[in-house]
Amino acid sequence: MKTLNTTIAVLGGGPAGYAAAIRAAQLGAEVVLIEEKEIGGVCLNIGCIPTKALLKTAETGTVIKKSKEFGIESSMSKIDWNVSVGRKNRVVKNLNTGVEQLLAFHGVNIVKGRGTVVNEKKLVVATSEEEVCVNCEKIILAAGAEPMLPPVKGIHLDAVMTSNEALSMGELPESMVIIGAGVIGLEFATMLAPLGVKITMIECKDRILPGEDEEIASELQKLMKRQGITFKLSARVTEIEKTENGLTVHYDMGDKACVISCSKVLAAVGRKLNSDKFSNLTLHIENGAVVTDERMETNVKGIYAAGDLTGNKLLAHLAFMEGKIAAENAFGLESRMDYVAVPSCVYTNPEVAAVGMTEEEAKRAGISVKAGRFQFRNNGRALTLGEREGFVKVIANEKNEIIGGQILGVNASEMISELTLAIKLKAKAGDLADMIHPHPTLSEAIWEACGDIMGKALHKI
Repeated sequence: MKTLNTTIAVLGGGPAGYAAAIRAAQLGAEVVLIEEKEIGGVCLNIGCIPTKALLKTAETGTVIKKSKEFGIESSMSKIDWNVSVGRKNRVVKNLNTGVEQLLAFHGVNIVKGRGTVVNEKKLVVATSEEEVCVNCEKIILAAGAEPMLPPVKGIHLDAVMTSNEALSMGELPESMVIIGAGVIGLEFATMLAPLGVKITMIECKDRILPGEDEEIASELQKLMKRQGITFKLSARVTEIEKTENGLTVHYDMGDKACVISCSKVLAAVGRKLNSDKFSNLTLHIENGAVVTDERMETNVKGIYAAGDLTGNKLLAHLAFMEGKIAAENAFGLESRMDYVAVPSCVYTNPEVAAVGMTEEEAKRAGISVKAGRFQFRNNGRALTLGEREGFVKVIANEKNEIIGGQILGVNASEMISELTLAIKLKAKAGDLADMIHPHPTLSEAIWEACGDIMGKALHKI
């Protein structure tokens, strides 16, 4: 058995793991990064990046359909999905290679194989050629999560997919039932519906995007309905059957038993944290998540955890920061995680982005809330782009400090950072209302929403 001695061992090469490895190496630590599959994890290989690449195909289709509005006659005569998937694969490969080069540049030793934690100072990695023993001073766990399957009869049929398989479909199906109307389900609906796939979404709760701002979710659902997407809310799938023509999905809505036929089914009901892989450690685990303190250290001294394992929002950008904080503390620095301003984005059409508290959350916390709004239909830049749908909503407390913000609209994911910075710096609505924003831009909607809180929005009746 080959033996490696190192300062810090990182188990998992996704956003949390590779960020931790790079940061630890920057600080001067010897680092071994263990990854069984591809560097970059779910996000880069079968998550964030590939979905956004394919969403660009859907966006192109939407632009073609709207082109007449801009004086250009065009049509989608043919959709070659294999070309889109090939482009997605090239994007992923390019970024994957880039991350590996970054790790090599910083001197991180990558060991490809399945890693098992033996104790707080030792891991064993089963590679394709041999077993490698890794002795270390500290361990950072970043093993991520995997798709969850609902306990439904027929869920393992060939035509039933998780997001992993859906990203590599050889051709577009005629129709698809998506189980779950959360972030993953809605993004796949946005990806496929503009290209002619008939989408039906079945959600067990009474609204889409549970946990997000109710006003935003309600408006997004209306807009997606206009795009031809069907929603079955407060509904539960009971069985999936294979038929000669595809699949039949049985579901209950209240006391009513319903049936729908489709070509494919996508199970998008959430993800299972991989916290059950460390039986040799006496880790404190709650609701499937590895519990850490604000230093990202677990109850086992010298063992840190970051990313999806910790049970916080399953976001790559949060994983980056948790990995960075874990590495700094494993090296001996004193760094703390701050979860007050964590932005989240949903890449639907239009996009949703949010940060901080929703209006409902603030009220439940007993905070006296001031909410400012501004519609994109009153924004000059949005109208020139032909993207008038949606609005900006900013939440402030009794001191006018910004404590939350939500955006529904084109490029919402690019705009949310202004509100994230405002919350991070404890800025007041008046600060943003008095800040000069370039014109014409979509960001003026944030300016106007903050002005609405202060009673001085210029373009709102």
